Amino acid sequence: MLEDRRARDEIITVRLSSEEGKHRVTAMGIVTKEGIIVCILGGDKPHVGAIALGIPRPSLRDPRVVSATASVLTLVGHKDDEIAKPIAENFAKELNQTTVVIVGVHIEEANESDIAKLISNCTQVADKLLEKIIVCSFD
Repeated sequence: MLEDRRARDEIITVRLSSEEGKHRVTAMGIVTKEGIIVCILGGDKPHVGAIALGIPRPSLRDPRVVSATASVLTLVGHKDDEIAKPIAENFAKELNQTTVVIVGVHIEEANESDIAKLISNCTQVADKLLEKIIVCSFD
C-alpha cells in the first residue's frame, strides 16, 4: 500500500507498508523543507520504543561529502534504537536534512526468526520510503 499526499502548505506525507500479518511494518514520512519525520511501527504491538535524531554534517574524511550523526532516546527495556539510529543517519545523509525517526515494533514471545523478519521489514520499508521521498521531494 502506498499513499502520497502533497498539502498546500508544502508538506508531503508518504505512507507504505510491508507484508500483512504479525510481521507487518508501516512507515509514514512527513517531509517539509526544513526536515523529515519518519515513523515506523509494526508487529502485534506498535508503540513508541525509540526516537533518533539524525543531523547531516560534512564527512570527517572528506568535508565535501555529506555524512550524518544521530542521537537516540530509548525507552527502558526496548531495543528499537537498533533500528531507529541507522535509519535516521541514512535519511539525514541521503536527504541532507535533519531527520527524526520514531520506531516501535514488537511481537509477543518473538523468536529469533520473528525478530529478524521484523528488522528486515523495517529496513525494506525505510528504504522504499526514502526512495519515494527522494522522488516526491521539493524542487
